[in-house]
Amino acid sequence: MKSMLLLILFALLICGGGAVFSQSKPGVPILSGTGVSNVGTSAAAFLEIGVGARAMAMGGAYVAVANDPSALYYNPAGIVWMDNIQVEFMHNKWLVDTNYDFIGATVPLPFMRTSVGASLIMLNYGEQPVRTVEEPEGTGEIYGARDYAVALSTAIAFTSHFSFGISGKYINQKIWNESGDAFALDLGIFYSTPVNGLRLGMSMSNFGGQLRLQGRDLDTTKDPDDENQNVDRIPAAYNTNGYDLPLLFRAGISYQRDLGAFGSFMLAGDLNHPSNTTESINLGVEYGYAGIFFLRAGYENLFEEDAINGLTLGGGIDYFEPGKSRVGFRIDYAYSDWGILESAHRFSVGVIFD
Repeated sequence: MKSMLLLILFALLICGGGAVFSQSKPGVPILSGTGVSNVGTSAAAFLEIGVGARAMAMGGAYVAVANDPSALYYNPAGIVWMDNIQVEFMHNKWLVDTNYDFIGATVPLPFMRTSVGASLIMLNYGEQPVRTVEEPEGTGEIYGARDYAVALSTAIAFTSHFSFGISGKYINQKIWNESGDAFALDLGIFYSTPVNGLRLGMSMSNFGGQLRLQGRDLDTTKDPDDENQNVDRIPAAYNTNGYDLPLLFRAGISYQRDLGAFGSFMLAGDLNHPSNTTESINLGVEYGYAGIFFLRAGYENLFEEDAINGLTLGGGIDYFEPGKSRVGFRIDYAYSDWGILESAHRFSVGVIFD
């Protein structure tokens, strides 16, 4: 009976979350093929870049897997199922010579079946020379741009199968002397069904306010009346618009099967319902041998209108013997095909403390 009630609750959350998203952006089709989308209408687009080489090698289909610190990004409810302190670092040579980095840490607490975590993601655009119409070769000044988000998370297991997680995050974007910030929440649930190896997950990411850029380079002067010679160079400022954060609803399923001496096999799939583009599906598969060596493949953004990325591949090594070694490690790699933008390569290193 308890399992049935949890399944009903899970279904209600998915249906309710889908209804909220549909109302928030009625112009976004649900796999309708109309070609209507809201691409380019959100701030902080870096929040949509996936983290974790393992997750990305599986096409980002991770909301119902979420059993390492990258769960802080995909589904905070997953962190409660980790029995050890874990830290994960990821570096990604992102598109057009930018760099994207992630660090996350999770700590299980010895009471109330609770875990806490913290994470940082950062996209660095590097530095560029300042160019003007008068000086197209550069003024001698240099400007930079970067985005980052810091999050604190907690999760609680209400039963031995069902958990809930929440993250509060601070988001900041900066270019030269202009910057803007916003606060947001991530919510997630995770359910390990009575069917051995079958798990369900749901998350809602970046639920928050708008982000608006402000700074001294938006200051100017204005002559309000050309005919009045006594009024000139009145201080003024350009007023920029605020933009919504990229709200994203994910619902996923995963199934893992132990193959005995032949290793293990896992399939995963996520349905993505974003606020700024059309719906899509992520698919992933993982094969593990001896619990140490892993091969992975996946496909991102299946059915998304005008998507240029898709195929993902990767692998990794996971070595940890509880009770025998005080520290374990994970090393993962992921390749993503980005079509005309070429490819992206992700590397992750995880450390597990006994």
